[in-house]
Amino acid sequence: MFVIHAIRKKVKIESDGLIQIYVPEFESGTIADVIVLAQSDTRKKRSFTSIIGKGQGCFARAEEANAFIRKERESWD
Repeated sequence: MFVIHAIRKKVKIESDGLIQIYVPEFESGTIADVIVLAQSDTRKKRSFTSIIGKGQGCFARAEEANAFIRKERESWD
């Protein structure tokens, strides 16, 4: 019967493609399978200015924001 011991390590792939893992948990000479799961950022990069005015509750123009704030302040009286 085999018992599988697993570890998880985050590593950075070096410029020459080399990956080094230090695992003192295992005895020297232990045979291990290594699976590499590379992360990639698939999100579309957007500039900050492309986001302004698109969120819920945002104002398209400064005049709209000023009018809203003025109305809120008047409601405090």
